[in-house]
Amino acid sequence: MDASTLPPVLDSAEFQAFASGFPTMIAHLAVTLGLMLGGALAYVWMTPWKEITLIRQGNAAAALALAGVLVGLAIPLAVSLNVSTSVRDILIWGVATVALQLLAFRLVDMLLTGLPQRIQQGEVSAAILLVGAKLSTALILAAALTG
Repeated sequence: MDASTLPPVLDSAEFQAFASGFPTMIAHLAVTLGLMLGGALAYVWMTPWKEITLIRQGNAAAALALAGVLVGLAIPLAVSLNVSTSVRDILIWGVATVALQLLAFRLVDMLLTGLPQRIQQGEVSAAILLVGAKLSTALILAAALTG
């Protein structure tokens, strides 16, 4: 099929831009989601409590804490994705972002002493404080990425 037989919509500049840009967007999305999943798994592995087990038991505090981790990772990764120009750039900044965010999360967990026990006991107020601290660090890290 040559270009003269294509419907006008498929021959438009907008469609051609979409066709050439869509695979790149999917690659950038896949890398970023992989970084977020890797960061979340690393966090779950680092924490003294077992989030998934607690969530399955109906522990709202554990669910809230893990949700805070996911959003806390997503914010700086989204900014990293926005400021990056290639998959390699996304990987470099994304890995740095995840590493710094995991370090910040771990520091928050250590500073808020007794938090693991409070999360395990289902204390939602402790989880809310934890989420606030994690989102705060995520926003500051995201701002640092933009220079």
